[in-house]
Amino acid sequence: MSERRNCAVVALAMATLFTGAAYADGTVNIYTYRQPELIQPVLDAFTAKTGIQTEVLFLDKGLEERVQAEGQNSPVDVIMTVDISRLTKAKEAGITQALDDETVNAEIPAEYRDPEGNWFGLTRRARVIYASKDRVKDTALTYAELADPKWKGKLCMRSGQHDYNLALFSAAIAHWGPEKTEEWMKGLKANLGHKPDGADRTQAGAILAGECDIALGNTYYVGLMRANDKDPKEKEWGNAINVIFPTFENGLTHVNISGIALAKYAPNRDNAVKLIQFLASDNAQQIYAEKNFEYPVEPGLEPSAMVKSFGTLNADTLSLAEVASRRKQASEMVDRVGLDDGPSS
Repeated sequence: MSERRNCAVVALAMATLFTGAAYADGTVNIYTYRQPELIQPVLDAFTAKTGIQTEVLFLDKGLEERVQAEGQNSPVDVIMTVDISRLTKAKEAGITQALDDETVNAEIPAEYRDPEGNWFGLTRRARVIYASKDRVKDTALTYAELADPKWKGKLCMRSGQHDYNLALFSAAIAHWGPEKTEEWMKGLKANLGHKPDGADRTQAGAILAGECDIALGNTYYVGLMRANDKDPKEKEWGNAINVIFPTFENGLTHVNISGIALAKYAPNRDNAVKLIQFLASDNAQQIYAEKNFEYPVEPGLEPSAMVKSFGTLNADTLSLAEVASRRKQASEMVDRVGLDDGPSS
């Protein structure tokens, strides 16, 4: 309780300190967990088309607590973030409102939006296998095969409690049930080359260094690494791996999303809805996805040339609301199995 009160106090203090032009009447005010440079190009396209200005406030943590502390006086109109867990967390925190809009619903497939209209997916990323170009000859693998003993000591991954892995594990529970998923997770643990650590990009670095042959990672990081002219090390990591799209028994690959939600007390609601409608459009999806090396949520839209070079994505049609509902179960399973303790525990 004390920790929650402290968070609320900090958030309220931040709300008091943050003032200025961002709150101009009619301007769409955005709170985001995404780096502003990743969303600015598509926001600029919105302003160019509509004349409506946007202002962005980036937070690396505490977004939900801040909006709660601001209450009915909050200036935020929309929340933009990544991962289904953060979108559902915003809904559960009571800081979003439902939007039932024919234009948006027609553009965004049902599996990528909240059944009650509290959040909408804008771009997709797949949870795939990074495989050493030098040491792995396989070109196709299933998620189940990650637990095959042939990979013993050859698998790397970031923490099992990270949102990206929890979403994958939640999808596995939805497909396989908890008992099979737990046995599979024990196989993952047995195959680890070392204790889970780092981030997705550093798993590619571990592959290049020979610490492991395969790793779990998101597709867009491959694009970010291969296009990183400012950091030759990361570029080398990205070029050392192939992307394999693992599948469940339905032949489809787990995906997650970046998304948007309409804030509960949005003071510029009409313009905020116009922004959501624009971001759901084909043109905006392609601008946003290309900038971030992601996939549009609309299946008929083409990804960028870089993303195409990874291979063909056949995205799972499992509802992300269903994935989100299994998150607590997946997190408890990670602890019970001791996945983050490493292979020898």
